[in-house]
Amino acid sequence: MELTLRERALRLLARRDHSRVELVRKLATHATSEEIDSLATQLEQSGLLSDARFAESFVAARGARLGTLKLRHELKNRGIAPELIEAHAARDTESELESARALWLRKFGSKPADARDYAKQARFLAARGFSSGVVHRLLKDPLGDAQ
Repeated sequence: MELTLRERALRLLARRDHSRVELVRKLATHATSEEIDSLATQLEQSGLLSDARFAESFVAARGARLGTLKLRHELKNRGIAPELIEAHAARDTESELESARALWLRKFGSKPADARDYAKQARFLAARGFSSGVVHRLLKDPLGDAQ
């Protein structure tokens, strides 16, 4: 039993939200680009496909584990428009610092003992998309003792 293009798209969207670019990429081997674009437009008009909803759910699911830089990069790679990225991935420095602190506590839990530990912890946080300013502030006062 061969699935229609619409059925394939609906099955993908039933599992999780997808961006338009992701859905088009996943359906590319099953139809021509004109057919896929037409279907994607229909799905957007009916509200079944929404880049804004995808960006919102993506940030909600990964926002606690990733910094703003990584979130923006991931959304850009998934084909989300820059204005939607700005709207959904923007966080103030304090909330990003708290996310970084929670992640740091789970992974390390103690101040860096020496320069090597400091570098290791800084790399860990930077790899998850936290800005250098947030990383420096966190490692300077990891437990938030100084006021």
